[in-house]
Amino acid sequence: MRTSRTTLTEFLRNELKGHANASDLTELLEEIARVVTRISHLVARGGIDDITGKLQSENVQGEVQMKLDVVTNDLFIDAFRQSGIVAGIASEEMDSPLSFPEGRDGKFLVVFDPLDGSSNVPVNVSIGSIFSILGAPNGRPPEDNDYLQPGSSQLASGYAIYGPSTMLVYTAGHGTHGFTLDSATETFFLTHANLRIPDTTSEFAINSSNARFWEVPVQQYVEDCIAGSEGVRERDFNMRWVGSMVADVHRILMRGGVYLYPRDNKKPIKAGRLRLMYEANPMSFVVEQAGGKGSTGREQIMGVVPQLVHQRVPVIMGSSQEVSLIERYHRDFDSGEAEKGYSPLFGERSLFHKMQ
Repeated sequence: MRTSRTTLTEFLRNELKGHANASDLTELLEEIARVVTRISHLVARGGIDDITGKLQSENVQGEVQMKLDVVTNDLFIDAFRQSGIVAGIASEEMDSPLSFPEGRDGKFLVVFDPLDGSSNVPVNVSIGSIFSILGAPNGRPPEDNDYLQPGSSQLASGYAIYGPSTMLVYTAGHGTHGFTLDSATETFFLTHANLRIPDTTSEFAINSSNARFWEVPVQQYVEDCIAGSEGVRERDFNMRWVGSMVADVHRILMRGGVYLYPRDNKKPIKAGRLRLMYEANPMSFVVEQAGGKGSTGREQIMGVVPQLVHQRVPVIMGSSQEVSLIERYHRDFDSGEAEKGYSPLFGERSLFHKMQ
């Protein structure tokens, strides 16, 4: 048995040395790790404890809640409240942000999705938790507007994935690092230091059942990929889709690819499907610190200034050159240079040779 692994605590104390709030940020990330450990145990028990089914309630998103949605949300709330260093939180499962009088001097706000992909729970497919840490206002309780910070203001972000093993992946702006849970000792050990996403890829992840609702540039991009070596891409692509953002993006972080949950017209009132604050921003931070790119198709995700805590955006992230190419599809379409049935890249095959 290897005993020389670096623990999460050891890594944080070294990496965050010199950070303005190094001690408190380390403590907060350790607290998140403890909650993740508890959730890992709950998830591993599956249907034994009868917490894998649905409830009759819906969250603020209008989504039917799973029992584990509520249980995991409560675990995070209790941990952040008791920490004394968190001034307030916002969650996918809560209508509005919650302030903690106990943390009135807290330095942080935390926004999170306690259980991403929870519809996969009954069928025992990988799920996760996502978190984003922001600075809190000084000398007063936080107000709703205090949460509306662009992703570029994040102090740290990350996710946990509950799969064959439980991993905690995070960044504080100094690269992206992965830790694996040793369930015997309930300790996270560094197993994936300085993760890097390959610049190019031949794999994409998208829910193709929504193809008829996508905007033209996304339809054309996917058609060009599916055409494979006989088409303008001149190589074959694989398509993947798990239905959990954490699982799909984690695979890309490990081996490259691009993840798309684009704008569509299925529900025109929504600009996108995923939440900016506690899904798109934290995952973009992780991806960009690993050399990838996060985009709405038209602008950098972390440059979007939030208007609402539960605001939705289109999401395209992963291998940097592929994301840039998808942005090209959008630009050409928006400028009128491309239309349905015509790839703007037919006459520019050299672009792909440079990118491969």
